[in-house]
Amino acid sequence: MNANPQPAIHIQSLTRLEHFERCVVLQHEVWGYSDRDVIPRRVFVVARRIGGQVLGAFDHGTVVGFAMSLPGHRGGKSYLHSHMLAVLPQYRNSGIGRRLKLAQRDDAIAHGFDLMEWTFDPLEIRNSHLNISRLGVIVRRYQADFYGPSSSPLQGGLPTDRLYAEWWLRSDRVTDLLRGEPQPQQTLERITVPHTIYQWKQDPQQRSLALTLQSNNRAALESAFQRGLAVVGYERDAQGNGSFLLGPWN
Repeated sequence: MNANPQPAIHIQSLTRLEHFERCVVLQHEVWGYSDRDVIPRRVFVVARRIGGQVLGAFDHGTVVGFAMSLPGHRGGKSYLHSHMLAVLPQYRNSGIGRRLKLAQRDDAIAHGFDLMEWTFDPLEIRNSHLNISRLGVIVRRYQADFYGPSSSPLQGGLPTDRLYAEWWLRSDRVTDLLRGEPQPQQTLERITVPHTIYQWKQDPQQRSLALTLQSNNRAALESAFQRGLAVVGYERDAQGNGSFLLGPWN
């Protein structure tokens, strides 16, 4: 397979049952879920028909990634909740995930939305970097063990803690970042995830290290949010460690 398949990729809305079934297959291939944790085809059908999104990334007619969102309503405001984004392992690191998110943004704005939200694992360094540094989300909420036990081996048996990403689609922060002109942000605190977290999660002898880190970072992030701070930036160093940058957010 071409090591850089991105030029052949195109993004479009999914409308056919066989494409929705392909999204089910991709969940097994990307996360190794058991059947109990897989989102079934009918949910993709419903998402499409109630004002959500189901977008696919195609390589010569084959769906190799997808993004699915559902409409939500809170505090008198409608928004889109991006529930799932998957890209086959052999297509990662070629920009497909970001292209799917940008396609979601274009579609959401076209339908009058100002806000998209989703949750992500605070221990996943690459995903955190994409969401915060490349897309411009902010984070002000933490949910411990959001989904309960997961059948995915990637979770390493840890609680499914999640951060809430807020993507204010038309904000100066997002539009400037996407133009390549990110706004400076004041950093008051930082919380680090070492690159060894992936090894710790997969090694039963070191999993207690991952659990301790998760618990400590959970307490630190929840404390920062309670004091009115938000995640406004993310940094990766030369060793691959990631750091949440916390500061004031209006």
